[in-house]
Amino acid sequence: MTATRPDSPCVALCSTALGDETCMGCGRSFIEVANWVFMTEAEKEAVWQRLEAHWRARGQTPPWLRCRG
Repeated sequence: MTATRPDSPCVALCSTALGDETCMGCGRSFIEVANWVFMTEAEKEAVWQRLEAHWRARGQTPPWLRCRG
């Protein structure tokens, strides 16, 4: 799915700012959200893979794809 990925999985519905350990918007952990800009490409790829599997397992389109116009 690399060609369709934005710079970040963020969809501006961050619930980690409200105290959730896992963001209800994108599915990243608080630590992943906070450290995204400092992660290596390999670390980001691991997160992308986990998130894509997470949404696929639920039979849902990843939210960063649903938000596209």
